[in-house]
Amino acid sequence: MRDTQTELDDALTQAEGYLVQGEDEAAAELLRRLAEDAEEYVDKNCAATDAVQWFSFPTEFEKLAYRRIEGDPRELRDVCEPLDRLYADLALASVHVGDYDEAKSALKAAIRWNPMDCGSRLNLADLYKLDGDMEEYLGLSFSVFERASDPRHLARAYVNFSAWFQVSEKPQVAAACLRAALALDVRDGALDAAVDQASGTDRDPAGVADDEAGSLLEAEGLPRGASAEIAACLLICASNAARAGQKHDATAYTLRARDLVGEPAAMSLLRAIQAAEAEELAGASGAAVDAEAAARGGN
Repeated sequence: MRDTQTELDDALTQAEGYLVQGEDEAAAELLRRLAEDAEEYVDKNCAATDAVQWFSFPTEFEKLAYRRIEGDPRELRDVCEPLDRLYADLALASVHVGDYDEAKSALKAAIRWNPMDCGSRLNLADLYKLDGDMEEYLGLSFSVFERASDPRHLARAYVNFSAWFQVSEKPQVAAACLRAALALDVRDGALDAAVDQASGTDRDPAGVADDEAGSLLEAEGLPRGASAEIAACLLICASNAARAGQKHDATAYTLRARDLVGEPAAMSLLRAIQAAEAEELAGASGAAVDAEAAARGGN
């Protein structure tokens, strides 16, 4: 097994070279072999429950909170870190050779090793759409709103839902989705194509005001520009600022987090952060008491 990140990175670079050269079968074969070796190695050396549990967390904040309390439980960081890249490459090679089932399986594995990788989520959604499985397509697209920190991923998710609402005969909501995507100010071919196609129709994003778009998205349960990862970091900053007596900064951070994910989600995140910090503080205080007792006993 290639048990260092450098060796695995070198092998992945070789496989990616095959893809660039159009040698898709060679790339797929190498990536399959790498995946088998990596999984075998992880099964033998990374069997701790915590290490598995870490990868199942659904949001970046839950990972942050867990690691603040427990530390990083992952072993074999050098192997685990590039596994999502390995499986994303395998998915691409599989699509090139026409094996869509293997591509879906590889993307699921990529998400397993990196739950925050919204690119793999959206690519997997596209494969389900090809199969006509709109439930999985929409479910994966919606999951991006809870996880994405990259505005390009949010834009793709909005485009997916815009297409869905157009088919569902909700042209105003479809237009609101495109307007929300445009507000992210990113360059995306799928978004540009969707806007061009909608121009001059009843789902033209230019025909929807910002406040109206926000109301329409909220009514459908789609947050505007949501990012749980960024909101969690802002709320951690707000908590730190509050403890330092910096009330203005604490308020500004909290309001920005609320704008990103909405008030209920922001309050939930804040309560979880405060609980994590309280537990961390209690653990530190307990350790200090134990140290003092030990010192007294030694005297």
